[in-house]
Amino acid sequence: MIFRFYRDAISQASRSIAATILIVGLLLIGFGAVILAAPAIFAFLAAMIFFIAGIGCSITAVKIFWAQRQLDKLTSDDSPAYRRNVQIRVEGHPFDEI
Repeated sequence: MIFRFYRDAISQASRSIAATILIVGLLLIGFGAVILAAPAIFAFLAAMIFFIAGIGCSITAVKIFWAQRQLDKLTSDDSPAYRRNVQIRVEGHPFDEI
């Protein structure tokens, strides 16, 4: 008599996970072999990726600085246009007695 403590679904899932891990391992071994064979090409590609990422970060920083400058211009006008039709009432506020 054979007792099975797991279902076929769990068995299939563990086999697919093992197959995925095996494929990833073989890909990593392949990438390592290619990098050992041609390190200059991959160093150049890594440098290009860092260069492009640096340009992207710089552009994003300039956009943020520009947007902040525009916001500073809007708030330094001292125009009450944004306060039109706004009334603030504080009645019975618990901190009034302090």
